[in-house]
This record gives sequence, C-alpha cells and structure tokens, in this order.
Amino acid sequence: MRLSFPEILSESFGLFFARLSLFFHLVTIPWILSLLLRIGAAASTEQTLIAVLMEKAVDVIPTVMFIVAWMRVVLLGPQRVDRLPGLGWSRRETAFLIHLLKVAGITFVLIVAFTLTVGSIDPTALGKAPPDPELMRREAMAAPLGTGFIVSALLALRVSFGLAATAVDLGWSPRRSWAYGRGNSWVIIGSLFVILAASAIATSIAVVVPLSLLRNLGADSAAAIVTWTIAILVSYGGAALMATAQAVIFRRLTSWREGVPLAQA
Repeated sequence: MRLSFPEILSESFGLFFARLSLFFHLVTIPWILSLLLRIGAAASTEQTLIAVLMEKAVDVIPTVMFIVAWMRVVLLGPQRVDRLPGLGWSRRETAFLIHLLKVAGITFVLIVAFTLTVGSIDPTALGKAPPDPELMRREAMAAPLGTGFIVSALLALRVSFGLAATAVDLGWSPRRSWAYGRGNSWVIIGSLFVILAASAIATSIAVVVPLSLLRNLGADSAAAIVTWTIAILVSYGGAALMATAQAVIFRRLTSWREGVPLAQA
C-alpha cells in the first residue's frame, strides 16, 4: 500500500484533537510522575550532562505507560484501556519497552556518546593556535558519532511504527516493520519527523514563554516549577501525536483489525 504524507498527518492530528479530553485524563499520572522526577532531579543532583541523561532514561517509564495506553485508544478504542496509565506495569509495557530498545537503543547510546564528547569541547578554543591534541581528538570523535546518530535516528523513525503492534499484543520486530514499510520509507520518516520537529518547537515555546512572563512579574521562585509543568504536558502532547501517527501508519500498512489476519508484507 502506498502511503500519503498529507493523509497521515491529517488523520493523526484529527484523531488526537478529537480525543483531547481523553488525553488529559490519561496523561495525568504520567505527567505528575515526570514532573516529580524533574523536580527531584533538580533538587538532589548537580545538573551535569550525566545527570540529565539519567533523568531522561528514567522518564521513559511513565512515558511508556502513557504511550501504550494511548496507542490502544487509537487502535482499539477508549474502552480497551485496562487501567489508568501510571497505576501499574504489566507484561505489555515490558514488551513495549524491549521493542523500544530494539528500535531506538543504539540511537540513545550514540546521542549520549555524542553529547558527552561535544559537551566537553570549549567552543572558544576552536580554531586557535597552537591546536590542543586532546581537543583535536575529541573533535575527530564527535564527527562520526554525529553521523551515526543521524543515520540511526532515521532508521529508528523508519521502523518505529511497529511499536503500535506491541501495544495491541502482537509479536513484532523491527525487521517486520522494515518489510511492511517497503516503498514508503521517506513518507514514514517525513511524517514522523514533521511531528517530532513540531513537538520540539512547541515544547521550546512552552519553556521560554512562561519562564519569561513569570520572571518579568518577579515570580522567580515559582518560574521553574510552572515552566516544567507546562513544558512536560506539551511534550506529552507531542508524544501522543507521534504515537497516533505510528498507529495510523501501522494500521494502513498492515490493514490491521482486531481478530483479522494481517495483510502480506
């Protein structure tokens, strides 16, 4: 089946906004958990790159609980959500997390390595003479890591729609996603990248605007918490849009219906 870029985006945004009230219901507990994690990390540790990356890794847990429930809403309907996300962890979430690691695990490792390498480079030292051999070595390491991250991120986007299969308890693998998506690679990547970029922009705005307004009002003590609260909610909205698009792509490529055999890849 040939996918259409405008149709995927139109259906994904339509499904998300049609279930906006349900989104706020399902996201409540994961949102609170992520916010508490952010506050706890800010209060208890020095904000180093390692600490931030560790926080992001732990934050995958509430995110997975929400995404699994949201994908089931898109594919099966609201009545098939077993429990409110955040109230428990089952084999379904475990299978989803394992599948997610297969899809994006290498990408995460590469971005960690790239961030640690680039984060240790002083931009003011670039291009100065005499060159520092250690700085030159780190610059040389950063280039292939950055390239590897871009390639692995594109491949992860390409096969990520298969996560929807795990959410509805189908045995799945990135290899099957690759087979079902054959001939639609750039439509899949482009659709998901647009949503990812829009989510990143919206989250950035959700950080900058409230922070600036509250600081101008002199509410510096509350600025951080209010900003985190809004930004985390917006980021969950972006995750829901992404999951919706992945579910739409999965359903279109496989002709999936509950109890009906999948179309041939």
